[in-house]
Amino acid sequence: MSAGAKEIIRIAAAAIVQGGAVLTVRKHGGTRFMLPGGKYEADEAPLECLARELDEELGVGVASAEALGRFEAPAADHPEATVVADVFVVEVSGDPRPQAEIAEARWITPGQTDAPPLAQLLETQVFPALLGRAAR
Repeated sequence: MSAGAKEIIRIAAAAIVQGGAVLTVRKHGGTRFMLPGGKYEADEAPLECLARELDEELGVGVASAEALGRFEAPAADHPEATVVADVFVVEVSGDPRPQAEIAEARWITPGQTDAPPLAQLLETQVFPALLGRAAR
């Protein structure tokens, strides 16, 4: 990577929405809440990655998924990197419980004034996209 070039982190992420709130997670050692999901493995399709990550991080399966879009922003807790996320609105099977690298999970409503620190991708792009989708 050349000097000044930012690392690109490609991920699949899940917007799990219930009653207007979105399930967010904070990783061990992390300071910001983000959508559950993670990096692609070699030759993995977006929904395969998402299903694997949700099983690893929250112990749930994917009951249904609808693409919300591809979003790009500075990576949370990694200022030298940019995250490119394929985000899906997901219904899960099972009861989400933090496991693996997930320290905490919280339901957060877009625009919530007492929300903990959020990943920029979630706050500035995904939440507005979800609100626009709900308005349709």
